[in-house]
Amino acid sequence: MNETRVPENSPLGRATDYCSEYAPHLLFPIPRQQKRDELGLQPDSLPFMGEDLWNAYELSWLNPRGKPVVAIGEFRVPAHSPRLIESKSLKLYLNSFNQTRMDNAEAVSATIARDLSGAAGGSVQVLITPLERKPRRAMGYVQGVCLDGQDIEVTQYSPQPDLLRADAAREVRDEWLFSHLLKSNCLVTGQPDWGTVVIRYSGAALDREALLRYIISFREHNEFHEQCVERIFTDILRQCAPRELAVWARYTRRGGLDINPFRSNRADWTADTLFEVRQ
Repeated sequence: MNETRVPENSPLGRATDYCSEYAPHLLFPIPRQQKRDELGLQPDSLPFMGEDLWNAYELSWLNPRGKPVVAIGEFRVPAHSPRLIESKSLKLYLNSFNQTRMDNAEAVSATIARDLSGAAGGSVQVLITPLERKPRRAMGYVQGVCLDGQDIEVTQYSPQPDLLRADAAREVRDEWLFSHLLKSNCLVTGQPDWGTVVIRYSGAALDREALLRYIISFREHNEFHEQCVERIFTDILRQCAPRELAVWARYTRRGGLDINPFRSNRADWTADTLFEVRQ
């Protein structure tokens, strides 16, 4: 791995001068494989497919006459891309459009798609919507069963895959379970990341108390959003052997960005399209 692209060398946790002229070099890609190696995942045989959905709320540029345009952005980074993009570097990159003249939103979208695709090493889908086009957001709660009402005792706050259990004698088909109690910490700065995690599966019934304890066990764990979701997916797949599995998380925004990783071993399962209330 390129030693200059380790998380510790990213802009995270460092005083930063903001550039307001277009600067694609600000993007800081990080190889995914280092963390996947910890999970024993091989790049040519990943047990999942999916994407990382980013929503950007602080996006602006100047039109050809110098008048500001404000917009929101949606970026979909494929899970099979060899690199993820560090979030602060993406924020710095997006801010570099602030004093940059662009012909229209479509030109901005094409530029960002080119730059993010190059950084990630895979085709990134980009949708830019100026606020004058009146974009809408669908807020709501995930379908299924919320795990959080269980009255359990918790003593472990680092990931414990051995907590996970399934009842092979009881089969379920397409069950959705979710929790708002997911909390992890930034791999570099240790700042808390808050999210709602959803598990959709078919197979032996997951033990709900055990699953909630496992989710809470991430509370003092340091990893990026994408890495946490891949760890949850891999641990459930190995410990409980569901036939079909999807895991996704909707994280609270920070710095004008929220990140929503989705991983599944079934191609026709997709994440819900609702925004979580904390986003």
